[in-house]
Amino acid sequence: MADLTKKTYRGLVEPVRQKHGDKLVNRLERRHVMGFLAEKSDTPSAANNLRKRLGQLLDHAIALDWIKANAARLTKAYKITGDGFHAWDEGEIAQFFEEHEPGTVAHRAVTLMLYTGAARVDAVKLGPMNMKGGRLEYHRQKTAKTNGVLVSIPLHPNLADVLANCPPDRPFLATAYGKTRSPDGLGNLMREWCDLAGLAECSAHGLRKACARRLAEAGATAHEIMAVTGHKTLAEVQRYTETAMREGLADSAHAKLLSRPNREQTVVNLPHRFAIKSTKSIKRKDKYMGFGRPGGTRTPNQGVMSALL
Repeated sequence: MADLTKKTYRGLVEPVRQKHGDKLVNRLERRHVMGFLAEKSDTPSAANNLRKRLGQLLDHAIALDWIKANAARLTKAYKITGDGFHAWDEGEIAQFFEEHEPGTVAHRAVTLMLYTGAARVDAVKLGPMNMKGGRLEYHRQKTAKTNGVLVSIPLHPNLADVLANCPPDRPFLATAYGKTRSPDGLGNLMREWCDLAGLAECSAHGLRKACARRLAEAGATAHEIMAVTGHKTLAEVQRYTETAMREGLADSAHAKLLSRPNREQTVVNLPHRFAIKSTKSIKRKDKYMGFGRPGGTRTPNQGVMSALL
């Protein structure tokens, strides 16, 4: 795992280790894990993340023959309401740029993430060394060790203008000393910048979602969005696409309905087309039509004829 991933995972399991690390793992039961998760019930996403990490640890315990069953996997994940991180809307983007003018690191950071969809951990590393033939190319750190695909994005004119005067020998979001900024450092600065602009709900990750939203609203397919954001699966990207394009899809669907013939008129015509009654009487050779005479045996055909009648 990458160092940042290990740090994140350790931060989730360390409080459990400190509180329960002296207890025997083979005594751990489902009810105990449910208690760990219940302590984080106010933050269901954090509870679910802890559940995943405990599941990994207990899978390892099974591999070591310490336990036979994984108590964490016997629990259910908490239901998450909402869509996670808030995606910036166009009004919030404009409000941020009113507060942070061109030439500032804040303006450059938001523009970079907005037009690339890069996560913080990738955005801090991007620089002139990633520019190749008018394109910005990089491998996402999150997927680099699992054969992650190369992200290669045409440089948008708005982003090109912002990056034009950056020094050629350092990352775009370098510190004042020319060093690569840490992802946590950028996250802390983003919180300060957003608060100054009066955007309490906005965050760095929300810019990644805003980039996907813009692409979806422009008509990009889920696969096209994946090529920009570097997602490995369609599930998350499809949610962006469906949400952003729902209104437009509804208009398109309604237009198709209006272009079809009048369905009510078609339905009214059905009896006329298929259920015309003949005025001619049917000549019968037998009064009872093979159903048997009164008191006799009814033939199997009666059930069929009854249905038709």
